[in-house]
Amino acid sequence: MQAITSGAAPIYFNQQIYSEISAYLAENNPSSVVILTDDNTYADCLPLLLEQLEFKTEPNILVMPAGEAFKTMEVTVSIIDELSNLLTDRKALMINLGGGVVTDLGGFVASIYKRGISYINLPTSLLAMVDASVGGKTGVDHGMLKNQIGVINNGAMVGVDIDYLATLPERQMRSGFAEIIKHGLISNADYWSAVLNFDPQTLEGLDTLIRDSVVIKNEVVKQDPTEKGLRKVLNFGHTLGHAIETYSLESDSMEDLLHGEAIAIGLVMETFLSRERFAFPEEELQKLKSIVKSYYPKVAFDQAAIEEIQGYMLHDKKNVKGQVNFVLLRDIGQPEFDQIVDNELINRAFDFYMKEM
Repeated sequence: MQAITSGAAPIYFNQQIYSEISAYLAENNPSSVVILTDDNTYADCLPLLLEQLEFKTEPNILVMPAGEAFKTMEVTVSIIDELSNLLTDRKALMINLGGGVVTDLGGFVASIYKRGISYINLPTSLLAMVDASVGGKTGVDHGMLKNQIGVINNGAMVGVDIDYLATLPERQMRSGFAEIIKHGLISNADYWSAVLNFDPQTLEGLDTLIRDSVVIKNEVVKQDPTEKGLRKVLNFGHTLGHAIETYSLESDSMEDLLHGEAIAIGLVMETFLSRERFAFPEEELQKLKSIVKSYYPKVAFDQAAIEEIQGYMLHDKKNVKGQVNFVLLRDIGQPEFDQIVDNELINRAFDFYMKEM
């Protein structure tokens, strides 16, 4: 597949990745290479990477625990300690091999260690391929609040090798697909149609779907790299989705949700809000309901949960002066950001989800 070279960090696909990394190593001659993985990618993906690359000196392998619960400042500091113990200097290169937690946290570490070292993201999950690894957003969670600490800082390149997806559990694949659904809603009718027609049983055309999804995000990021305006549209479904995800992780009464599972709920609710506010087409809302029903289990919310989720929404990064700002849709490919929605309508969105899904 053709590389995406316009934008802050070039994005390469499949086998081209490894020739580009080799060229980067030859041209820049880093003082050392550090590969960050987690428990899962160390076992499942690191051997695939090491088969493809040759290093002048053995890379240092750092392994963090897998899971969102470890996307913290504590883990960040522990990795910085390891880098310091290895005498890693400012000419080092860090390769982040993993899902969104590894690419977010690893990019953050690389951005702040010794005021910044070079890094490359090699996403191994569908979610990271189409979302977390592209656009330069790095960071960690703070307590119950997602991505509250971080910087926007692009790496040297991103490499998307779909062979890594063979190591991914089905639930993680479904989680990643929520971001592809989102890109379909905010981009254009042709891509939305491709998303609706995708067959998850055969996975035929997944590589094209991934590349087109990356193109959609990259085009938005190019126009607004620091999220002053347009880039906010990439958060469609995330105002409610992130709050629901946080609630699931903090609550003893709900099973933990993966990121994409929570975002899928947010997409349905925020598309309902779009129908109520902007007369978003009912036909497209029904199509969204159908695809979300086919991919994700339904989740129940009582009034206490809804109120707690609304409290979490007050910490959304798009908020200004304590006011919760949504991204809503007028139609497929017509997002509007900085939209204010009152709690009564939000309650109706929960009712819609629980009755219709």
